[in-house]
Amino acid sequence: MLTSINDELNHVKYESVSSQTCQQSFLTYNKSNNLYSDEMSVITLTLLHPLKSIAVQKWNFEPNSVIRIGRANDNEVVLYSAVVSRHHLEIRPRGNDWALVNLGSNGTFINGKKINKVLVKDGMVIRLASSGPKIKITLVGEGESNNTQESNKPKNQPLTSRDISKDTVMN
Repeated sequence: MLTSINDELNHVKYESVSSQTCQQSFLTYNKSNNLYSDEMSVITLTLLHPLKSIAVQKWNFEPNSVIRIGRANDNEVVLYSAVVSRHHLEIRPRGNDWALVNLGSNGTFINGKKINKVLVKDGMVIRLASSGPKIKITLVGEGESNNTQESNKPKNQPLTSRDISKDTVMN
């Protein structure tokens, strides 16, 4: 039974009622295929080594988590670096996507370009401040394995500045 629609986030709230249970869930509208789905991407953040670009540490987050990154201990990801602000950035769910919002005074960069708000793309690498730590963002849909997603991606195709389009940058 459909109970409400939130147009701003393109969510549909519904209740499934049977003789034994009543379950409340949300469907998310995906503009790319014009379908509603109850799946959203799980997000993995990988701190990269400053010289070798290999993984130093990983964090996994469930859908609908707001992920705060910064120097302060109340962040979900705490990075001790002089160029990282106490609350440097947030990654928020936005419909079926994730949005990255810069909060830091030293900025957040993608391919050398300073950003304020962008939609997250799978495989993008962000840098906190112009010389700070680099974090790779990986998106995996619920029920998908990392191997399935990796095999569908073109090999050795790094995210470029062309991938940061008007559709990606948020106002």
